[in-house]
Amino acid sequence: MAIHGSQGILNGQRQPKPSNPYAVPRYRVTLVREGRATAPAPPLLTSVGAAALLRPLFAHVDREQFLVCGLDAKHGIIGVNVVSVGSLTLSIVHPREIFKPLILMNAGAWICAHNHPSGDPTPSPEDRVLTSRLRQGADLLGITLLDHLILADERCYSFADQGWPGV
Repeated sequence: MAIHGSQGILNGQRQPKPSNPYAVPRYRVTLVREGRATAPAPPLLTSVGAAALLRPLFAHVDREQFLVCGLDAKHGIIGVNVVSVGSLTLSIVHPREIFKPLILMNAGAWICAHNHPSGDPTPSPEDRVLTSRLRQGADLLGITLLDHLILADERCYSFADQGWPGV
């Protein structure tokens, strides 16, 4: 058996040089449009307008879903991203999953919304805590959170319209 480690030869054959063990992988992050669901909408200026636009996205959904709607500087819609699909009573949401698509969209403002399949749009204590965390994160990143909507059947709860209570 011939081993010549200094020349990279093992059993008479030249071995490939090992890759750099300290190399850092490089990534490219892109936003991919999956298509346009509807015709371009006018700017979102009220919670009623936002609820009317977003409500169809929750049609026939039997579990909680949480989505973000990225807006440009004039509150025109850039895009919508479903952040979480949960269970009948719970959707796990973390700020990093919320802000990632908003940053990729170059959003200047945003609205978040989730549904309550129970039909009662009253916010839970967890909804209030999450909204508070999202407002803090949005302020830090400079992406204005305009509202957090909770949609249920034909009713809607708007944190902004209620003066952000408990947030």
